Amino acid sequence: MGAGPAGLTLALLLLREGIESIVLEDRDRDYIERRVRAGLLEQNTVDLMRELGVGDRLAREGLQHDGINLRRPGCTQHIPITELTGRHVTIYGQQEVVKDMLAALLDRGGEVQFEASDVGLHDFQTEQPRITYRAEGGSCELRCDFIAGCDGFHGVSRDAIRAGVLTEYEFVYPFAWLGVLAEAPPATGELIYAWHERGFALYSMRSPMISRLYIQVPADEDIGQWRDDRIWEELQVRLAAEGWRVNDGPISEKGITPMRTFVCEPMQCGNLFLLGDAAHIVPPTGAKGLNLAVNDSRLLAAALISWYRSGSRSGLDAYSEAALRRVWRAQDFSNYMTQLLHDLGRGPFDRKLQLSRLEYIARSQAAACSLAENYAGLPAEADF
Repeated sequence: MGAGPAGLTLALLLLREGIESIVLEDRDRDYIERRVRAGLLEQNTVDLMRELGVGDRLAREGLQHDGINLRRPGCTQHIPITELTGRHVTIYGQQEVVKDMLAALLDRGGEVQFEASDVGLHDFQTEQPRITYRAEGGSCELRCDFIAGCDGFHGVSRDAIRAGVLTEYEFVYPFAWLGVLAEAPPATGELIYAWHERGFALYSMRSPMISRLYIQVPADEDIGQWRDDRIWEELQVRLAAEGWRVNDGPISEKGITPMRTFVCEPMQCGNLFLLGDAAHIVPPTGAKGLNLAVNDSRLLAAALISWYRSGSRSGLDAYSEAALRRVWRAQDFSNYMTQLLHDLGRGPFDRKLQLSRLEYIARSQAAACSLAENYAGLPAEADF
């Protein structure tokens, strides 16, 4: 269920082992290939894309970074991620990951049903789950061994599980991100996470000619109040450094992203398994959403392959526990980064604590190493 990074990764992993699957997607192909989402890939994600043979364009166009910058007024601290961990992060848009994976899946004979509507999940606590849906004007039914719910926070998969089975944990932050995509060469070689008393700012990029920038705004902010010139003025203030300026240019896209965290436990019910945003949401400060989704697929694929080879359910039964171990680590790190860098609305005492923490990261290799390890993502073997 769902042709995002989780669903496509899982389908490719199964196809490689000769296991048949069908991906159902409620949108058309053009929509999912143009939908702008995250843009930072952990080393695990890059390694898996290469392993699946979908990393050629990533190798040409992805921007490999060896670190990030933490900025506060008068000080920029570089966190040398590769030096501290031996791992990299790569800037490559989620829609590009989807394009690469979808093209490979279809070229290799995989099946994707776009614009599937009125989807219903049935009998997934039995040995023969069913999915009913409408496509191309007709009613359809699939009988299958397993269902993977990769259809996002608002999809049908999680809601199909009856009340009382799942425990949900949620926190909504009292602020949001206003993000813009601008036709402007980045003025930085690596990401800048900026603390400022007026609110957080992030300088990222999508290519050598396209910048991706964010500023913290109130959760109920009206984007209509933000003219392009106001956005650039605020970015210059929050990202200010001596002798340096943000490169501005035409803004091609702008939007407001709510800040929330969500986890449901367990991530499975019978033969229905939840992956990615269907099971967990992280605030974007830690850049973990896409990477967690791909990791869920890696774990579930290994469990399914084991079942088809040996008939053992041990991997399937352990899927939720294994996935949640990384999910909660990512939740903690994302919350840490969020509270470290945003205006929390608690006044000058909290701001002083944040500045003290940033100063500690600047002088403590142990603190910098912990941040780098979590930002780069734990090795795949850490799940077991």
